[in-house]
Amino acid sequence: MIEVAKQNGETYAVTVAGRRTTRHRVRLTSDYYHKLTEGKVSPEELIEASFTFLLERESNTSILTEFDLPVIATYFPEYEAEIKKRLG
Repeated sequence: MIEVAKQNGETYAVTVAGRRTTRHRVRLTSDYYHKLTEGKVSPEELIEASFTFLLERESNTSILTEFDLPVIATYFPEYEAEIKKRLG
């Protein structure tokens, strides 16, 4: 289970319940949000889909505890194209 809650400005708190529950802080700029979604889904939906993408590739305990959303693409180059496809 993935829960996303806006904290302030561009920062979101994400809780991932698995064998171990993990908590993460994610920053999402409006420019990057619009680049990936064209405003078709909420920022929270984008972040939830991004964590689903990550969990398909690694455990929640392996996900960074704090990061800017674009960092995902540095580890997984297919991220942006895949997210656009999923949310399109």
